Order: sequence, then structure tokens, then C-alpha cells
Amino acid sequence: MKNSILQYLRKHGFRSFCPEAVLFDMDGVLFDSMPNHAVSWHESMATFGLEIPLEGAYRYEGMRGVETIKLLAREQWHRELIDDEAQRMYEAKSALFARQPAPQKMDGIEHLMQQIHKDGMTIGVVTGSGQHTLLDQLEKGFMGFVRREHIVTSYDVTHGKPAPDPYLAGMRKCGVQPWQTIVVENAPLGILSAVAAGCFTIGVNTGPLADNELLAAGCDLLLADISHLDKAWADIVKATRQTDDSGK
Repeated sequence: MKNSILQYLRKHGFRSFCPEAVLFDMDGVLFDSMPNHAVSWHESMATFGLEIPLEGAYRYEGMRGVETIKLLAREQWHRELIDDEAQRMYEAKSALFARQPAPQKMDGIEHLMQQIHKDGMTIGVVTGSGQHTLLDQLEKGFMGFVRREHIVTSYDVTHGKPAPDPYLAGMRKCGVQPWQTIVVENAPLGILSAVAAGCFTIGVNTGPLADNELLAAGCDLLLADISHLDKAWADIVKATRQTDDSGK
């Protein structure tokens, strides 16, 4: 853990790392919702003649829905979609997603949030989603831990992941700087976004992608899932304090 923190400090040129906030991605991190997204993307886009395989949803995860559709159209149709057309297509995807079974919370996430809260850190959520069905579940499902003013959605930024804008917005909402922030992400585009924003980024590989895809995006620490992060949390906090005490 300590070596990961020291490498992070050298990479960004920071002198210390003293986290005061943890910013979570939502799909595949807080909720086991990615299988629903994958099915919804695959089936809804097929009705428009766009192909997105189930695994492809994980590679595009984190990007704003309209941007994903524009990218697919550019690659497959070789033309640019106007915003209204892409939005109508995204609404079809959203409608199909709303009919999927309600996703469960990820194993270990509630206990992890309890630990973070006990350590006095602010909890934020930074998602590329605009799915109201999931956003409504955030405050209800994590009452006492997640507050509306600490949530960033696709409606809060012009440029979604992998641009740094979503995590820069999350830090502003939580009143912290990059060296005071831990990000938990499960997708390459989200990791790229968090790293570009200067945050210490923990990857949790809760989907079908190979570990190398998350590591190549630049995460500072990679764990198998949220349960592993929950078990490692005390060691991460301890390593953070040791590193800070060393004067780095």
C-alpha cells in the first residue's frame, strides 16, 4: 500500500497525501447495475442499427450516454449525430434500463462506507449516468453517507469521462484537492478521468474486462472487488498516515 502511495506522489509531484474525501463511481461500484446497462445498451442500440456487444458496455462505461452514442455512430455510420438525435436514442436506452430488475448493492459497500465515515472522510459519487431510477436510489440506499450536494451526474458536466471534468467537479462539491481525494472506479474510462484529475485511484475489477485494461488506464492500486477494498481499507488508511508522517 505504502509503495502505491509513494508512486502516486512521484507521478503527480505532490508532497503529501492526506485523504479527506472518497469519490465513488456508481455502476459496478455502488450497485451491481452493469449487467442491466449492458443488456439495455445492446438491445436498444440494435433497434437503431448500431452494434454494441455486452462486453462493450464495460469499455464505454463512464462516458456520458449521448457521447457514447455519438462515438458509436461515428465509428459505424461514419457520420456525426446532432444532439437531439443522440438524445432520443439515449432515451430509448434509458427506458429499457428502467424496466430491468432493481440492482443490488455491491457486497461490502455498506461496511466500507461505515469505515470511511468513521474516519471522518466525505463520501461523494461521480457517475456518467443520468438514469433517474439509479440516482434516486443513492440517497435512499446510502442514507447518512451520500448527500445530494456531493453527487456529480452526466447533467453536471459538458465533457464526461475520460475527461477529468467529472472528478474535478466532484472535488469542488466536496471541497477537496486531488491530494486529499481517493477515487474508486471499475472502468478504464473512469480511471483515466480520475488519474487526469490527479486523484489517488483505486480500481476494482467487478466486470469482465482483464486486469491489464484497468492497469493500463493508470490506477494506483487494483483490487478484485469492493469486498477486497473493504477488507483492505484499514491498511490503506494506515499506509496513508505513515506516508504523510514521513514528510513526503
